[in-house]
Amino acid sequence: MTKRQPVFPEGRHALYDTHKYSAALRSGDLLFVSGQVGSRADGTPEPDYENQVRLALDNLQAVLKAAGCGLDDIVDVTTFHTDPENQFENLMKVKDEVFDKAPYPNWTAVGVNWLAGFDFEIKVIARIPDNA
Repeated sequence: MTKRQPVFPEGRHALYDTHKYSAALRSGDLLFVSGQVGSRADGTPEPDYENQVRLALDNLQAVLKAAGCGLDDIVDVTTFHTDPENQFENLMKVKDEVFDKAPYPNWTAVGVNWLAGFDFEIKVIARIPDNA
């Protein structure tokens, strides 16, 4: 049986310890990444929505890197939005910059009414490359 292994990026360990969860769990050749938000170094939300999305994606990439993965290894994305209709244009601008070539991961977007002070959260499943 495959044993799950926690994965943590450099820094930010206090956040995970405080709330008692792993940044990601590796199980076999899959990586299940917990929801990443646009939190600044002190844990507070980035107030500008577009920058909050960028910061969440930076935080996601740090977790992926810690597992030997990158954006091209993502197979499944779920994003959570507090005001999807009004955030869509800014989200798509950043999304198109970060995921700029096919094949694109499958993507599910969900509107929610609360994200602990944040306006955007992203969680993914990635395949870990053979060389990682």
